[in-house]
Amino acid sequence: MHTKIKNLTLAALFLALGLVLPFFTGQIPQIGSMLLPMHLPVFLCGLICGWQYGAAVGFVVPLLRSVLFGMPPLFPTATSMAFELLTYGLVVGLLYSRSRWQCVRALYRCLIAAMLAGRAVWGVVQAVLLGATGSSLTMQVFMASAFLNAIPGIIVQLILIPVVMLALNRTGLVPFRKSQPDARKV
Repeated sequence: MHTKIKNLTLAALFLALGLVLPFFTGQIPQIGSMLLPMHLPVFLCGLICGWQYGAAVGFVVPLLRSVLFGMPPLFPTATSMAFELLTYGLVVGLLYSRSRWQCVRALYRCLIAAMLAGRAVWGVVQAVLLGATGSSLTMQVFMASAFLNAIPGIIVQLILIPVVMLALNRTGLVPFRKSQPDARKV
């Protein structure tokens, strides 16, 4: 019971961070779309609280931010982001919890896999939503939007998330696991 309350409280904190962090880049939308401030709390939520919380926070953050603050626009941006961030939280949390060891190497593997999966999901959802309006998502636009324009944000994520996780490990708040989880507990 104590763990559920702790995870719920932390998930609420990550949700709040997901709502607030974009204000730091919100004055210049191009900077926000390059630095991806909503992604950081979702990745951390998935890693710290687990895939269920990461997926839920990831899905809710862009939709709630759109409804409360009008940014990102609900259709198609926030809608496709909801599925992208859901995938980030789900994949990073699931892979990391199932990793034989929880260390920086495993963390990078899980982050990169989640980033690729999330961007693929974003592309599929974006293509479906745009197709419904008579528009289309070309491979060139997908590659530019999902990868090239996001390079600064990807770099920030690949630096900042491991730094936070290492700090949490050193303080003992979220220690790395050194052995395979017991199959009965998982």
